[in-house]
Amino acid sequence: MSQNTEPDKASFSATRVFLRGVILTLPLSIAVIPWGILAGSLAVEAGLIDFQAQAVSAIIFAGSVQLVGMGLIKAGASLTTLLLTTLFLTSRHLLYSATMRSRISHMPIHRRLLLGFLLTDELFAVCSHQTRKEFNFWFAFGAGFSFYLIWQMATLGGILLGKSIPNLDQYGLDFAVAATFIAIVLPTIKKLSVLITVVIALVFSVIFSVLNIEGGIIYSSLIAMSCGYAVSIIRKEAL
Repeated sequence: MSQNTEPDKASFSATRVFLRGVILTLPLSIAVIPWGILAGSLAVEAGLIDFQAQAVSAIIFAGSVQLVGMGLIKAGASLTTLLLTTLFLTSRHLLYSATMRSRISHMPIHRRLLLGFLLTDELFAVCSHQTRKEFNFWFAFGAGFSFYLIWQMATLGGILLGKSIPNLDQYGLDFAVAATFIAIVLPTIKKLSVLITVVIALVFSVIFSVLNIEGGIIYSSLIAMSCGYAVSIIRKEAL
């Protein structure tokens, strides 16, 4: 009898941890709904059919890329410009992956591939502080998969609304982008180097925007990261 109950206990434990990941990520999932609606509506405005618009969210699954990409498509940008922009915008995921490597390197490849696909800013924010011992596949899967589902539903809502309500981007839905990243970044400010990085990135991004400097976001990010890294070295902060 005890042998039969062991798989049941393991299944119950995995389900409970999965649900804990879902619940913990829920505030971020809800906050990103306006962003998803905007992404869906912009895809329709860019000339994509419903299936294509939904496929963009289902396959690419990257909010900032989708918003910028649809804008480039509407503007008639070349494929090269679209691909290079996508590369720059998603390059931060390489850093996320490198950071998470020590936590998932021992897992089977199908689990690593699954978490790699689901890895977003939100999932990284939820799991990055966990040690390898604390990290749990089912927790990360629950957080990432629930976020993925809500993003798909929000996109579908944007596709449907985009047909009846033109120019949804004029209703301030893009504020959800800033609000989501503020919610992600603020809890991570626990060191002076991180605080300096955030402040410098904020100041320089505003300055470059006012001066209409192309690539200002990239430049401000590089300057901020360099300053933050220098402070961490000077202060000998632990990683």
